[in-house]
Amino acid sequence: MWGRPCSEIAADWAAQRIKGLSLTTAALASFRPKATLPPPGDRTKEIKTLITAFRYPRLGPGMLWESATAQIRAMGGRVLHSSNVRQLIHDPDQGVWHLELAGSTPRRHGPYQHVVSSAPLGSIISAINKPLPNAALAAADGLAYRDYLLVALVLRPGPTFPDQWLYIHDPALKVGRIQNFQNWSLEMVDGSGRMCYGMEYFCFQDDDLWKRSEQDLIRLATQELEALGLAKPGAVVDGCVVKQPKAYPVYDDHYQSRIDTIKTALAQHCPGLHQVGRNGMHRYNNQDHSMMTAILTARNIVSGKSMLDPWAVNQDAEYIEADSTPKTNQLAQS
Repeated sequence: MWGRPCSEIAADWAAQRIKGLSLTTAALASFRPKATLPPPGDRTKEIKTLITAFRYPRLGPGMLWESATAQIRAMGGRVLHSSNVRQLIHDPDQGVWHLELAGSTPRRHGPYQHVVSSAPLGSIISAINKPLPNAALAAADGLAYRDYLLVALVLRPGPTFPDQWLYIHDPALKVGRIQNFQNWSLEMVDGSGRMCYGMEYFCFQDDDLWKRSEQDLIRLATQELEALGLAKPGAVVDGCVVKQPKAYPVYDDHYQSRIDTIKTALAQHCPGLHQVGRNGMHRYNNQDHSMMTAILTARNIVSGKSMLDPWAVNQDAEYIEADSTPKTNQLAQS
């Protein structure tokens, strides 16, 4: 997945992602799943890696953002699509920010007292009009990312597998994970009996895989699906490719010290600029945790006090998917 040896990945990545999981528990779960579940009504002891069910939007996570967009517009707000920010302009005398959008005729928006960013942390630092100290710029430039592409294959009706995800560890294949969309939600497919699998590939933008044409990627994904015995020749009838740059922040040996340097510089030189989300904080959070960082940031802005620490989410906070009433007081700064 990461395109580098495990010896070059920081150990706290594993500590964050498999918190509370032991090899014994994992082995037991593979043979006796029910034996690893907590007592009824006690979800505080649930290990997030072994969660077997959680809420999923009926038509996929995009429904969340469509609903948020509708509510923002209903309250008089604006949502701009395909509007790349070229520059963040800080006016320290007025204590405000302006956003300059890219285009043949640059457009400036503002003033804003607060800017909340989920853009890649390294990119946002380079977009600030008044450069931060050299140490912060070097730290931002040193943050690494892993890119992602998904090949969605439509198959004729036939037998399928019961999981929503399969992780593939065969070194002879390039695919890293396979999604079965109908097992997320039956409304993710068209009801005709045809299936849709998402073949997931992890790479860098300068890799040959990323540069391949859509048809080449569909052909590769089809061949690998057949090689795994998950499709018969001729079962795939259609496909498309979705590419997402900088999908995964890389936890290398120096990532935490770089983030600490950037956080210090932002606190000193960029009041009103807030980082949230997986890329905005360079934290390999799940979607629910990423959303919680934004919620806590919004609460801080509304209250005018920095009482809640978004950077503590997924470390000191309990797993939000497993408990709909997270104890936000655990996130208060000491």
